Amino acid sequence: MSPESTAPERELPWDRPKQRDSERFPHLILAWSLDEPERVGEAIPVTRPLCLGRGEALGDDPAPRITPKRMRPAETRDCGAIVNARVSRLHLTVEPEGDSGVRLLSHGRAPMRINGRSTSEGVAREGDIVELHNAAVFFVVMRPETLQPLRAAGAPDFAFGRADPFGITGESPTAWALRDALAFAAATDRHVLLAGESGVGKELAARSIHGLSSRRSSKMVARNAATVPETLVDAELFGNSKNYPNPGMPERDGLIGEAHMSTLFLDEVGELPESSQVHLLRVLDTDGEYQRLGDSKARRSSFRLVAATNRALDSLKHDFLARFTHRVTIPGLGDRREDIPLLLGELLGRIAQDNPQLADRFFERRRGERAEPKIAPDFVVRLLRHPFTHHVRELDRILWLAIGSAEDDYIGVTEAVDAELGQAADIGSEATEIGREDLIQALRDHGRSPTRIAKALGVKNRYVLHRLLKKHGLTPGALDEGGTE
Repeated sequence: MSPESTAPERELPWDRPKQRDSERFPHLILAWSLDEPERVGEAIPVTRPLCLGRGEALGDDPAPRITPKRMRPAETRDCGAIVNARVSRLHLTVEPEGDSGVRLLSHGRAPMRINGRSTSEGVAREGDIVELHNAAVFFVVMRPETLQPLRAAGAPDFAFGRADPFGITGESPTAWALRDALAFAAATDRHVLLAGESGVGKELAARSIHGLSSRRSSKMVARNAATVPETLVDAELFGNSKNYPNPGMPERDGLIGEAHMSTLFLDEVGELPESSQVHLLRVLDTDGEYQRLGDSKARRSSFRLVAATNRALDSLKHDFLARFTHRVTIPGLGDRREDIPLLLGELLGRIAQDNPQLADRFFERRRGERAEPKIAPDFVVRLLRHPFTHHVRELDRILWLAIGSAEDDYIGVTEAVDAELGQAADIGSEATEIGREDLIQALRDHGRSPTRIAKALGVKNRYVLHRLLKKHGLTPGALDEGGTE
């Protein structure tokens, strides 16, 4: 036997991320609790058989009793026994089912529903919703058992489930990965392009980058590029000298001059005409050289550009796009649904702060102080299922609709909210019925058309299709090159 054949295989650093990505387990994320709303966002990893119930372990528990955990990159903290009075002493036994499911058996007084269907035993998978009637709501996700440490962001210094110092709310791995990417971009002081759909929070991301950077002592300069008339773009960006182009015209620094030693945030930068994108190339290089309109001499501005767009990146001029060292995609709510209940609480908290009458009506009082909001569980369930197209902005609008149409002193699914949300697809049942081979065949037959693929499979909308494809590691067009993934 040769020496090479007996040598132990050494783990190489670039293999570690692949191993970590494969080590994901189902988690039950607490999305609503009648008696313990402050625990929303806590997670129960299902890596082995266990039981769930109120209070400490019982002598006849059929499996080890586990308590919910607060998972953060810096630590995973056990949060103690459940004290929800509507949860029985032994309410559920759960165990892993295959690679991505959780088998649940109900023993408690509060009936169990999986994706709205009453049952005493069933299997829930990623994206499914488990309700304990008027007691608790859980959302099923796939996660590592512990979150990976942050590479660039500092240790969290804000309360669990609350907005961070720059307004970003979320405890999902996706939310923490976003914070880490923004912190890394902030530290390098290079130009950044933020991509993402309308309403995902690109301005909050820009403020995070500025607030974490060495330029944070100066006020960030912000402008929506779509609001600048095409004929005035250069004047707005570069400014003009006195009396140019007309006598009596005051001298202006322009956005680039104003942002010297600070950050310039240009929202909807994809709306800039290509000619203006070309004019920005020189100033975006390292020396920051530019000329005001009507000036004969060059100026320099030490600024960092953070631009945002909801367009495809290839819609930008290629040499303009090349100036952005960092490109960060801001995830939508479909990529971090477990954060929706936390976002809901954060938005309600802001509303209560600005509207004392609404706070008195829709919030509990504890020892004379405002406490948790009064939210019906079906409202949370419907939001978890809703295929958001405008993300946090849409969530805020639906919340105001629920408040404005409420007839009682709690926030629930009114007729107006029901009409707005429509009949959301039962994601879990369809995900169970359609297998990977069915998806592969539909991809072969219909290529890159999500609409035709969804119709062929009989699913209700493209959102359900997206969840199915993601579950099986597939994308529309994935078979174009002859592969399956």
